[in-house]
Amino acid sequence: MILKKVKSEGIASLSYFLASGNEACVIDPRRDAKTFLKLAWDAEAEMKYVFETHRNEDYVIGSKEIADVTNVDIYHGPGLDWKYGNTLKDGQEFNLGVLKIKAIHTPGHTDESMSYAVYDTSTGEETVMVFTGDALFVGDTGRIDMYGPKLAEQNASNLYNSLFNKLLPLGDQCIILPAHGAGSVCGADINEREISTIGLERMQNHALQLRDKQNFIQFKLSEHHYYAPYFKKMEELNLNGPPLLKNVPRFKPLLPGIFKKKLEQGGVVVDTRNPASFGSAHIKGSYNIWLKGLPSHAGWILPYDKPLLLVVENFNNLKKAYKYLLRIGYDNIKGYLVGGIIAWYSNHFPIETIETITVDKLKNKLENEEEIFLIDVRSPPELKEGYIKQANNIYVGEILDEIEKIPKNKAIVTVCGNGARASMASSILKKNGFRSMNVLGSMKAWRNANFPLVK
Repeated sequence: MILKKVKSEGIASLSYFLASGNEACVIDPRRDAKTFLKLAWDAEAEMKYVFETHRNEDYVIGSKEIADVTNVDIYHGPGLDWKYGNTLKDGQEFNLGVLKIKAIHTPGHTDESMSYAVYDTSTGEETVMVFTGDALFVGDTGRIDMYGPKLAEQNASNLYNSLFNKLLPLGDQCIILPAHGAGSVCGADINEREISTIGLERMQNHALQLRDKQNFIQFKLSEHHYYAPYFKKMEELNLNGPPLLKNVPRFKPLLPGIFKKKLEQGGVVVDTRNPASFGSAHIKGSYNIWLKGLPSHAGWILPYDKPLLLVVENFNNLKKAYKYLLRIGYDNIKGYLVGGIIAWYSNHFPIETIETITVDKLKNKLENEEEIFLIDVRSPPELKEGYIKQANNIYVGEILDEIEKIPKNKAIVTVCGNGARASMASSILKKNGFRSMNVLGSMKAWRNANFPLVK
């Protein structure tokens, strides 16, 4: 048996390749799916199945990419009007070499959610492993708010039944293989460790200690999650089947003059450089989203109906930026600025700046009661680590929704964990006519300076 995990950076999605004998399957493949085809080639195995645990909300699924080049069957759970693949029945079984795979309907995160239990028929009847999707993570369980607050309690009840009546009975020996690791938006507190068993989770997972159903439901209802606007786009693409990548136009190198024309024709500039570089010089109206933040943060602010234009730190960043954006459905990437920002201002094209300040300057401004409006753009759970007394909390992804609450007559100062999200927030504010400042190092620098915090 061969089992390989493929992790996608930024969104912490976990895909799996499983082979036995000369047969293979993939669970929850990402959109750039050549990795799985190579794994099958290396294993000298024929790809037989693609199993989806649910209609993913945070990335584009790659099932059709695999089916386009192999004779593979795609399967997903009941309850949705899928436009591709096959709908499973609870308990449906499949053979893969000496392995038996049993599809288990485990609703709660979403109604169509499935788990896939694996048995090794050559050694015994016990469950060897289970692909749990977004039902059960290491140290956490799936969020239950995807259908809104009115159905959250029902989802929590369904999740309880799925966990306690379907997954836990698989046995303490059973290895769990979830669809996400730490950092994913699909859980509240997923552990950094990505390997566990039913037995370990039974002992260590806080939600699984709440054996009383009502206590479990109340615990799940108390969790805090953000619903990113791009989730709707992912749901649409993953229900209908996304466009094949072979039909998506490749992005092109754009000389500064052509880049400028594309911008004037309605293009949106995405600048992936670090906060200090972006603050010192950038193209007017640019969004600053650091490279590793593209998978998790681009979907909050970038439109799907306008062409994207990339500015990167160096040429080596291009492939990653392109890949990250494709994974969340941004297919309309026109190109990148050849020569970067230096080429832009060397052509005497206009630039803007965002003032960057140190935590020492911020502390002086606060002590002198200067006319500033300090925004901490971290999530509420992060604030528990400590925050600056004068800070107003607006999550970075909700800056545009909360923009009416931000005063126009004051300088806006932004902080986050280490400065990356603060710079993103500053770029949004600058684009909307505010005078914004970004604090270098943000709360990490503030903490290292031993400045006062509220907890």
